[in-house]
Amino acid sequence: MQRKAYVSGAAALLAALLAGCTGGSGEGGAADDSNPGDTGATSAAAEPGRYRTLPDPCTAIRQETLDALLPGIRQIADEEQRERAYEGEPTLTYDTDRKVGCDWKVESAQATHRLFVDFERVVSYDGSVSDDDEAQSLYASKELAADLPEPTGTSGTSGASGEGSDDPDGSPSAPSSSSSPSSSSSSSSSSSSSSSPSASASPSSSPSASASAGSTPAELQPRVLDDLGDEAFLDDELNSTGSTAERRTVTVAFRTSNVIVTIEYAEQPTTVGVVPDSKEMQDRARKLAAGLADALGG
Repeated sequence: MQRKAYVSGAAALLAALLAGCTGGSGEGGAADDSNPGDTGATSAAAEPGRYRTLPDPCTAIRQETLDALLPGIRQIADEEQRERAYEGEPTLTYDTDRKVGCDWKVESAQATHRLFVDFERVVSYDGSVSDDDEAQSLYASKELAADLPEPTGTSGTSGASGEGSDDPDGSPSAPSSSSSPSSSSSSSSSSSSSSSPSASASPSSSPSASASAGSTPAELQPRVLDDLGDEAFLDDELNSTGSTAERRTVTVAFRTSNVIVTIEYAEQPTTVGVVPDSKEMQDRARKLAAGLADALGG
């Protein structure tokens, strides 16, 4: 009888222990019930970007466009060399679905022209950040690095930007012409050293396009563009390297969804003292950018 009582006591103790474990697991079950809710809140992953692949930049530009951007390419006598010039030089890349580029360079008796086109497809590895948002952040860093001058008007991309512009694709640069009187007078006077923060140097020794009021009118200064992709900007830089001719580089960068396109178009005349035409180069670069944006479907 005593043995039976002992066994019954042990069984009761075991039952009590099991009951405690069951209660603990019940509490854990309640905690587990909250986890699926949390998972549900975070499982709403951000949508992927619009683009999954990239075009081949070396074949994305038509021959007639290269003829306009690279004067002298048609005059290359050697046929094989001319064909290579049209083909361009692909940028070394390890993932053509993420980043590709192409480079063209043509020398002529009048000038050396260089064109570089780069496509970058941005992918976010953070499930809570969309590819578009990641691309927007990367583009913002790129625009910040360009160090564009502050708009002198009410807005660098106002709706009135088309007024007074002869650019067929609607240049948003006209707001610069509506800048304050002090800004206008300083940009029209090449002898003034206070035309803009970037124009402290004299026109003859200007290190950048926006630094010389004589070579770059206010409406052609670096600026944000509002008629290209989701967001875009244009930079224009004039470099003088001692006794050599001045080299102008026009950069147009734009973002369409999760793809960022960068165009660099440069010209360096062979004659010292000749300054590349800013408006002509900007028009060519913007026309190319608009064509690439259309090809991307953006």
